[in-house]
Amino acid sequence: MGGRMVRRKPPQRITALEVKTLTEPGKYRAENSLYLNIHKGGTKSWVYRYQNNGKRKEIGLGPTRVISLTEARELAADMTKMRNKGVDPKAHKAKLKADSNNTRTFEQCAVEYIKAHKPSWKNEKHASQWVNTLTKYAYPHIGNLPVGEIDNATIMAVLNPIWKTKTETASRVRGRIENILSWAIVKEYRPAPNPAIWRGNLEILLPKRSKIQKPKHHAALPHADTPELMKKIRASKSVSARALEFTILTACRTQESIGAKWDEIDLNNNIWTIPAERMKAGREHRVPLSTQTISILNNLYRTNDYLFPGLKKDKSISNMSMLKFLKKDLGNSGLTVHGFRSSFREWVSEISPYSAELGESALAHINSNKVEAAYQRSDLLKKRRDMMQDWAEYIKA
Repeated sequence: MGGRMVRRKPPQRITALEVKTLTEPGKYRAENSLYLNIHKGGTKSWVYRYQNNGKRKEIGLGPTRVISLTEARELAADMTKMRNKGVDPKAHKAKLKADSNNTRTFEQCAVEYIKAHKPSWKNEKHASQWVNTLTKYAYPHIGNLPVGEIDNATIMAVLNPIWKTKTETASRVRGRIENILSWAIVKEYRPAPNPAIWRGNLEILLPKRSKIQKPKHHAALPHADTPELMKKIRASKSVSARALEFTILTACRTQESIGAKWDEIDLNNNIWTIPAERMKAGREHRVPLSTQTISILNNLYRTNDYLFPGLKKDKSISNMSMLKFLKKDLGNSGLTVHGFRSSFREWVSEISPYSAELGESALAHINSNKVEAAYQRSDLLKKRRDMMQDWAEYIKA
């Protein structure tokens, strides 16, 4: 196990003072099978060395700053007694660890997993979704089960009741369970394989999502009808109306608009820079602002850091504000805010002179072709500026 062996005469035993004063790296015999191990970095620990079936083995007993010489001798004596009874101390220790891990429940693992990964998630809402879906759908079936006992049957008990009726939610729950169990396998809390994986496993037991769930698209307004709706939006003086108008003009997502802050706006160059942590793709996105969009900004009343402040101090409007305005104030119950991105994309494809690539760039979509994406280094800002100005002109009616 590394380190120079320092031999001592059998009667001689290392003293507590020597434990403190010895500094040269190596293994120093303390008593019978007990050794003081001084590492190259200067740290010191206790090691129990023995042979089992002709094989030399070592067990770490802990650092000297925690385990005293007397305590180390007591631990070594206990292990010698095990050997005298025919028990392999290292195998016994491994079994105790395995037994301990097998009592760790799925819910305990889930809590640890969420705690470990929460800092990397974009917002608090994402973490709450994990907690809520697991609490509602997974914990009642497998929450109290030892994580090592979870198998295909228990996973199916979670998914079967909701797979056909709440397919999207069920798929997310399955993915979250898979991540937690993969984490538990790496932590050695359960053995492989992972019973929640889809490919070659659950796909054989459950019908494909595409067979039981038709894809849902955000209800969108045809681009030709957008100018008329923009008139109604501009007629309102509410903050929600301004936010919706801003969102349509910039072709951005709801969360990007309501989270927009004044320090992200460069009025000298007419650019809105959305930081990576607020983007779905996790990549900074620059939005060229049309003259109509700048006009909106110039007429906003500043009360806090947000472009569109809410009623609560230091908060923006809620993520439902624009949708409520669209449905209740304007009477368009069949539309969604996100759908205006489709209206913009339709305009790009059908009547604008701009390429589909430019439209995708404006929507901050990631190019699925890795080769093309590698060569496309520019965010095409100059070309997008002309496009966004033309879009604004088109929908101003």
